[in-house]
Amino acid sequence: MKDFTQENLQVFFREKLRGAKVNFERALDCKHTDFDDLYPYMNEQPQFFWYKRYVAWSELLTVVRLAEELGIEWKDEFNEQQVEFITGKVLQGKVLDQWHPETEPEETLSNVEE
Repeated sequence: MKDFTQENLQVFFREKLRGAKVNFERALDCKHTDFDDLYPYMNEQPQFFWYKRYVAWSELLTVVRLAEELGIEWKDEFNEQQVEFITGKVLQGKVLDQWHPETEPEETLSNVEE
């Protein structure tokens, strides 16, 4: 086991937080994750994608809980609404629907052409 200094521990958990966040976002977007490799025969089942999301959510909550227990700041890796979802802990439909921040409307072609 590595001998972590507090600084190395911060870096380690930031990497784990980013990884868990990306994994959850990939699960939300129905993209490939490591979980797909564990259960390749389940890809055909509709409930697989829900289960995959819950597993990714659990991973994210676990990393956040460990960071909190170690006194490592985690909230600055997420936007305000995402922090609210994480502290609420329950994976509700609104988490799935509103996890990604609103994107700014694209400029219309007429605004680009002058």
